[in-house]
Amino acid sequence: MTHSPPPGRPRARIPGPQQPPPPYPRIRANLWRHGLAGGLVVWALTACLAYATRSTAPLPALILLGGFLVPVVFVLWAYERHARDLGVSPILGCFLTGAALGLPGAAPLESYLPHPSLGALFTVALAGEAAKLGALVFALRRQPGLRGTRAGLVLGACVGLGFAAPESIGYAVTAVSTAGHDLRTLLETELPRGVLTPFGHGLWTAIAGGALLSLRRLDGRFRFAPPVAAAWMGVGLLHTLWDSTHGVALRMAARLSGTGLGSRLFAPAPPARPEAAQQHLSALFSAAGLVLVTLAGLGWLRSLTRRNPPWRNTP
Repeated sequence: MTHSPPPGRPRARIPGPQQPPPPYPRIRANLWRHGLAGGLVVWALTACLAYATRSTAPLPALILLGGFLVPVVFVLWAYERHARDLGVSPILGCFLTGAALGLPGAAPLESYLPHPSLGALFTVALAGEAAKLGALVFALRRQPGLRGTRAGLVLGACVGLGFAAPESIGYAVTAVSTAGHDLRTLLETELPRGVLTPFGHGLWTAIAGGALLSLRRLDGRFRFAPPVAAAWMGVGLLHTLWDSTHGVALRMAARLSGTGLGSRLFAPAPPARPEAAQQHLSALFSAAGLVLVTLAGLGWLRSLTRRNPPWRNTP
């Protein structure tokens, strides 16, 4: 016979089975938002200090923070939302490998082409995308369990964002050195690149990495099958169009303003001494071109995730 507890006395709770701790580190929810807000505040204060003192001492901190803030925050967001089970080590390893790869290419290679053309820019873009895929393979060579579209998207984006950080720093240093340490030129360079960073190298390497890791074998070997080659060439084309946008916009503005158009439409070098009206038109065309290239990349990413659901690992 069972005895019920006296009225008014709560029943004793029997503890249930204890859940094992998660295999991944506990990270504060929405840490990426706090990191973004804090980083923007520090960046703005550093910019105000540089402007108020007219000193070059804050510029290195401003350049470094401007180059790494958005990539680091985006990696945090990707980890919190989609990659906790992948572990911190692969995320950090891919990001640092991409950053190490981006250090030699901090200066834009296309600016050193003797005869810029669509074919030359495409060759440079293919080489860059192949190097980032190689960095992804190197970072994951001893972790055969990391495969599938989701892992490829997240880890590929980490490599691309790591690569983009020193490249942004290279652009900022070039802008400062050529403009005589002008703060306005530095801010005009860092702000657009900071906003567009996730939609450039991060997006392209995510697409290529998703294709690569979706075909990775169970024993950890990578398969460079035709879908991987197609993704590599496709993101190389997106990269080429992205790099060509500024030059194309300047030449379109030159034609509309009646000053003529250069013979090489896709050359990155702008026409000499553009007029004020031409600069405004070229800025509008350049922004529109970057938006179109970004939408094409996002559409491709969307179709990839629909065909291969990325929120689970696939063999």
